[in-house]
Amino acid sequence: MRKAIAEFIGTFFLILTIGDTGIAAGPGVIPPLAIGSVLMVMIYAGGHVSGAHYNPGVTLGVWLRRRLPASDLLPYWAAQILGAVAAAMIIIPFRGAAPETFHGEYLRVFIAEFLFSFALVYVVLNVATAKATAGNSYFGLAIGFTVLSGAFAVGHVSGAVFNTAVAVGAMLMRMLDWQALWLYAAANLLGGAAAALVFNGLHPEDR
Repeated sequence: MRKAIAEFIGTFFLILTIGDTGIAAGPGVIPPLAIGSVLMVMIYAGGHVSGAHYNPGVTLGVWLRRRLPASDLLPYWAAQILGAVAAAMIIIPFRGAAPETFHGEYLRVFIAEFLFSFALVYVVLNVATAKATAGNSYFGLAIGFTVLSGAFAVGHVSGAVFNTAVAVGAMLMRMLDWQALWLYAAANLLGGAAAALVFNGLHPEDR
C-alpha cells in the first residue's frame, strides 16, 4: 500500500504540473522545464519507497526486468491512473478565466498554495529527514526545484508563495494583499501538516 501511495503522489504532481504549465504558458521553455523539474524532485522524494515510476510503461518495463514483484504491477498501475485522474479534476477549475466571485478566487489560491506546500514539505521530509536518504548530496537541489516547479505551475494562480514568511514579506512589499494573510498561512500550515501525516504513514519505522 505504501508503494502505491507514493506512486499516486508522484503521478499526481507530475500531471498537475503538466496541466498547469500547459495552460499557463503554452509552447516554449517553461512547460518542459517545470515538468522535468517536478519529475526529478518526485523521484528524489519517492524513489526509496516505490522506485518512483509514475508511468505505467516504466512499471511494465521494470516488472519484465524482474525488478518488481508481479503482485505490485496492478496496484502501481491503479495508483498512477488514479493520480492522473485526481490531478485532472484539480486542473479543470483552473481552465479559462479566473472566477468572478471573491470567494471563488480565494478557493483557487488556497488549493494552489495547499497542494504545493504539501509537495514542498513532502520532498523536504523525504530527502532531508528520512533514514533511507540520509547523507545524500541532492537535498538542496530537490527542495529548490520543488519551489521552481510550483512557481511555474501555479504562480499565475496564487503567486507561488508556499511559505507564510514569504507571504508576510510580500505583503510588506505590497506584492500581496494583507487581507489574504490568513489564507496563505492556512494553506501553508495545513499543507505541511498533511505532508507530515503522509510521510509518517509511509514510514512508520522512521520515527
